[in-house]
Amino acid sequence: MSSRPLVIAHRGASGHRPEHTLAAYELGARLGADYVEPDLVTTGDGVLVARHENEISGTTDVADRPEFAGRRATKVIDGQSLTGWFTEDFTLRELTTLRAKERIPDIRRRNTVYDGRYRVPSFQEVIDLARRLSRELDREIGIYPETKHPTYFRSIGLPLEEPLVRALRRNGLDRRGSKVFVQSFETANLEALDRELDTPLVQLFGSRRSRPFDSVAKGDPRTYGDLATPAGLREVARYADAVGPPKDYIVPREPSGSSQAPTSFVADAHRAGLLVHPYTFRNENVFLPRELRSSEESAEYGDALSEYDSFYASGVDGVFSDNPDTAVEARGRR
Repeated sequence: MSSRPLVIAHRGASGHRPEHTLAAYELGARLGADYVEPDLVTTGDGVLVARHENEISGTTDVADRPEFAGRRATKVIDGQSLTGWFTEDFTLRELTTLRAKERIPDIRRRNTVYDGRYRVPSFQEVIDLARRLSRELDREIGIYPETKHPTYFRSIGLPLEEPLVRALRRNGLDRRGSKVFVQSFETANLEALDRELDTPLVQLFGSRRSRPFDSVAKGDPRTYGDLATPAGLREVARYADAVGPPKDYIVPREPSGSSQAPTSFVADAHRAGLLVHPYTFRNENVFLPRELRSSEESAEYGDALSEYDSFYASGVDGVFSDNPDTAVEARGRR
């Protein structure tokens, strides 16, 4: 549906800097991304912040901070028991004393040089950064926020949707022409946001056999695979404007890791009137199909450009990329 696919800096340029930091978002924009993507969770005092998960021991130095040792807890998040430190048990002021670190240091060893340099940003800081960079780079940098675990946060009295709507409206971003997409792996909160926001909404997909957690909570048996059928996509199009599937919905892989023939997913979604923004494109061998790996070394770069080429040729309308410079390079070669 688009002749020029969007490049979305997934958690920022997280192939080059620790994810969900202002440094990662800024670098993503400077490397040519059209949008930066913050995952949103909340603090105990109701402020939206950018973290991949509300459990933050893997992305901050909280476990090394003795003053917060008593905050360690075990919680059930979307049906899974997790032990660690959770954003909702901190105020914004406390959370900003923590420092970010690389989430997958065994794969992204070079990123660890930046451990401890950056703090956890608020959603408002991400918006402010996008505006500053838009002026500086003379092109509009969009934002692509994801609501993380919305059913869980609503269950503890800290819903994400209301502060998200307020933030977009306060910043003049709740309009159809705004360079904003709002995304979720759940369905009910997108249906609710469709009644509140004029910005485009994106239904994310998990693995085909799994279910959105709000569906699990209310006993709805439909899986993501059911939503990915032509009939399911038409249903999604009632409230969403785009879909964000894993890459293997479009190009499946053999058990060996080699690519199979493409599916009809892109064409089916387009027929339903939906844009298609697959995730996640990364340069390292471990994330590439077997035929594009440069070696058996997981952390080494493989032929990521060829993977982008094949997906751009399939007609996708955008890509979530940890390495937006590579995504932009591949797009420029078309």
